[in-house]
Amino acid sequence: MEETFNPNTQEMPRNREIRRAARYALKGNWTQAVLATLVFTLITAAAGSIPFAGLLVVCPLEFGFMLCFLRLVRGEDSSEMVGDQFNVFSKYGRYLGGSLLMALYIVLWCLLLIIPGIVKSYAYAMTPYVMNDHPELDADDCIHESRMMMKGNKWKLFCLDLSFIGWAILCLFTLCIGFLWLQPYIEASHAKFYEELKARRVQA
Repeated sequence: MEETFNPNTQEMPRNREIRRAARYALKGNWTQAVLATLVFTLITAAAGSIPFAGLLVVCPLEFGFMLCFLRLVRGEDSSEMVGDQFNVFSKYGRYLGGSLLMALYIVLWCLLLIIPGIVKSYAYAMTPYVMNDHPELDADDCIHESRMMMKGNKWKLFCLDLSFIGWAILCLFTLCIGFLWLQPYIEASHAKFYEELKARRVQA
């Protein structure tokens, strides 16, 4: 049975519960998730040889890749994840603008010091999901909403990411092939994290 959480409490579930919910969402969907990750990885690698053109493709595609896993944790049809990640190109300007603006802010913070840049990257982490759920908001407003959602939660998301380090080390011993399974696990966990934040923000 799927793990459920009470949205009426302001306390976020523990990271292990978020990971458990992510694994539940991936159950029966691993093939599509791995294939989507493979396609995204290949495109990203190929685009790396053409820096500017690659930026125009990879930035919005990364948002599309993340949103595939948001649909997955919501129990929506995920039978076409490979193709679904390209849906963002139907609103190319919006997602390109959002991804570039977010990247610009992070770079500017990094010019001050690395640590503030990392902190801000976590503050802006929910931006792709907010853009998906709030088409009425412009990119800057979506970034602001992400900052509001992440107040008091940046450390928790950082710890969630940190909890995957052991798996990442093991993936290195598989010639990095294991990352095709680890990345979907991470993305599903991030999407579930957003769902929990969203439920609590609605209740606030």
